Amino acid sequence: MAFDTSKTWSFTDNTVFLNLLEHEGKRYIRLWYRPNPFISGKLKEASWIKFSKTYKCYVMHHTPQAIERTYSLFKGLAKVSTRYLHRPKRLKPDKHTPVLAGQQAEPLAKLPVLPVVRLQPMVTAEGTLVSITYRYSKQIYERLKESQVARWQKEQQCFAMAPGGQPMQVLLEELLGLAQLWLSQELQVKDLVLQRALWEQSYLKQAPYITCPLDFLEKLFLLNYSPNTIRTYHGMLLRFLNFHAERGLEGIQLFTEDEINAYHRALVQTGSWSCSFVNQSINAVKFYYQRVLGRHEVQLNQVERPEKPERLPKVLSKAEVARILGATDNLKHRCMLQLLYAGGLRIGEVINLKLTDVQSERNLLLIRGGKGKKDRTTLLSQKLLENLRAYYKHYRPKEWLFEGQFGGQYTVESIRHVFRACIEKAGIKTKATPHTLRHSFATHLLEQGTDLRYIQSLLGHRNSKTTEIYTHITTHALEKIVSPLDNL
Repeated sequence: MAFDTSKTWSFTDNTVFLNLLEHEGKRYIRLWYRPNPFISGKLKEASWIKFSKTYKCYVMHHTPQAIERTYSLFKGLAKVSTRYLHRPKRLKPDKHTPVLAGQQAEPLAKLPVLPVVRLQPMVTAEGTLVSITYRYSKQIYERLKESQVARWQKEQQCFAMAPGGQPMQVLLEELLGLAQLWLSQELQVKDLVLQRALWEQSYLKQAPYITCPLDFLEKLFLLNYSPNTIRTYHGMLLRFLNFHAERGLEGIQLFTEDEINAYHRALVQTGSWSCSFVNQSINAVKFYYQRVLGRHEVQLNQVERPEKPERLPKVLSKAEVARILGATDNLKHRCMLQLLYAGGLRIGEVINLKLTDVQSERNLLLIRGGKGKKDRTTLLSQKLLENLRAYYKHYRPKEWLFEGQFGGQYTVESIRHVFRACIEKAGIKTKATPHTLRHSFATHLLEQGTDLRYIQSLLGHRNSKTTEIYTHITTHALEKIVSPLDNL
């Protein structure tokens, strides 16, 4: 750009601004100014200032000495401004930031994170007891020594108590505010009062806290709802009740459709909750009013159910699956992951497998009580069968196909931990969960030309539309389709 010597420069034209510049983790100062040949000439003379071809400007080190020398360089000739040098850095958000009308407050305050006391069955000379284990804590130890139900077992070197809901209820009250109880899967709780107390033990129960009505849980158990659904409905109703806790339980029971609708509309408008969360809340609240309170006039037809987005499931390639399955040398871990993929099993179905469910003579796996309480059979890979036989000879499980370190049923969280470790070791960048192996099983079968009806049966889908989603992500026959761009 040619410089016009006839132009009259204002005061701001003779100002050199210092800006913060970060490069490769180090702090520098960028100098900028309106086009001015006099300032450019002075900057070229300065030994501590260099022109950056990368940033197309003059830069210098971010030190008090460099700033002081720059002031001296332009003293009486131009103004040096640091107004932009010390401004706080403005970070660009990774995602769009929603502007909301108002955030819905969380109605359930939680206690601070407490140590975990684990309960699991233990066979002793006296019979079956419930062992009490925990990471050493002097406070917990002293409390258990004074417990009315816990007794020290010299042979097992741990505290234990008699099985049953009543002793657990006492122990829960004794450890209140000191620790939280965690029950292994072998301890099936049928006492609804105890179950409710266990589910709500992490919440701060200050007035006007409302506990989940017992008749709500009883109705769900009587209608044979699954344990996962019961726990989900419990959490949703508990949140709804405590959001309106100031009205009291009797006042809430008299709510109209408009008041219930307003609560769920606010959930949607805050944008903080998924569509599944909102719909589950509507189902739980509707069940309470209609099936428990008998208020069938509360139809909730006017509740705006958010439409769930139809997202395609994530699928791993065959090469990625092979890398994951080969990422562990532990035979038990490899067999569990192979089951998820080779038979399209859900994670809960893997841990519920018993030794008798492996029907090697028929090359079938029997899945008992899958989702929706449905039994089904699925494929038993020959390669998997060979690994399972080697696994059985080494581990000798007694009842469950996969048992924990100290016996009993394997846990869901343990399988998730194994999968995450294998994903990391295999260097897989795709965000995946154990359920992704089930999606990959269905997609790869479809790409092999397997009929969709057989895939539906193997997966245990009640509705064929659920299985049809895999037709949208398969590459089967796509390679035969030529893009119109290639024909131009």
